[in-house]
Amino acid sequence: MSEADGMDDVVDGGLRQSLMIASRIAETLARKRQESQRQQEHADSQAAHEAAARLAADRSAAHAALAPVEKDQWWDKAQPSDIATAYAVAEGWKDHDPTALAASEKISQEVLTRYSIDTHDVGADTAYLESGIQTITIEKARQEAEAKAREAAVEHEKAMQLLAAARAEELRAQAAKIAPEMERHQVPVEYLANPDLAEALQRAHNAKTPKALEVADAAVKERMYLIGKDGINGPDIDQLRKETTANVNGAGAEHFKDPAFVEAAKNLHEAKLLAEGGFTGDKWSTQEHRYERAEKELFARMEGVGREIENRVTGNDSSRLKDQGLKAETASAEDYGSAEQQKAFAASLTNSGASDSQIRGRVAAERSEATHPRAGLSMGKRATKARKAPTGASRGTERSKAGPSK
Repeated sequence: MSEADGMDDVVDGGLRQSLMIASRIAETLARKRQESQRQQEHADSQAAHEAAARLAADRSAAHAALAPVEKDQWWDKAQPSDIATAYAVAEGWKDHDPTALAASEKISQEVLTRYSIDTHDVGADTAYLESGIQTITIEKARQEAEAKAREAAVEHEKAMQLLAAARAEELRAQAAKIAPEMERHQVPVEYLANPDLAEALQRAHNAKTPKALEVADAAVKERMYLIGKDGINGPDIDQLRKETTANVNGAGAEHFKDPAFVEAAKNLHEAKLLAEGGFTGDKWSTQEHRYERAEKELFARMEGVGREIENRVTGNDSSRLKDQGLKAETASAEDYGSAEQQKAFAASLTNSGASDSQIRGRVAAERSEATHPRAGLSMGKRATKARKAPTGASRGTERSKAGPSK
């Protein structure tokens, strides 16, 4: 074998070995490419599946959101935000889903019919649609409320007319029974709406003695004068509150929540008007006595209301304060009615801002009681029985607990 033949063998062997190595490398690369392709195909399939699942879920949600728009009951109760949301969903899906397309047409029709808004002018601006529906809804609610208010006012007016007609008929029937007394005192029929005047006229009609007729006629004249000052219905609470708080020291708006206090304020107001009008009362009850009695009643009600307020504010402490007050009043009860006590009482009224007539009335009333107020309260009804009733057959019929009927 020659030397050249040996080299050829070496070269051939190396070439074959290189080819084998290259073949293995190519085979490995091919397997890797195939694996990478399979992985990519799997990832693409997984992504497509997830996307399809998301699309199906979104479509189901859109169907659920749009399902109510086909019902008239939903439109009757839907808020502007609900309609705007349904509109946005329908507009977003109408090019991809038949149900959404049908819902979009339904929404456009209902919005145009109910709110006079053309959705073609709205476009994708759902905020504009919601604002427009909100404005129109508020206006429609206002118009409906006004219509209901007008209807209620008409019904109220009809009811008031029926009541007025019934009351007028009642007054005419009452006037027919006491016509002579109304003619003597020149009382218009409508004045019978004042219950005190109607009662006085009825007493005059029923009077059996000259004294009873005199008292009843005097009460009619007083009532006619008061109607001329305050009207048929008398003073209202606002008028009494303003007058009383201005003229009576310590009277406040809280006292006028008590009906008995309001009645006492009215009695004082009427007694003052009658005194200013020159009415003197009668020999059984002068106008001065009536004024003093009304004033005393008012102050008594003020004290009662004040104690109620104190009890609510102080709670349990009010019992302690009450005990202290009872001890102080017990200690001073023995001196009550003395000349020194009367002077001190008058001085306290002067310092309180009461008028001269109020001071005289209060002092006279306290002097006539001759007992401490606490004793009078503790006696209750027995104190009333202990006082002597005036003589005269007609006195009992013509006087009430608060004095002669007005």
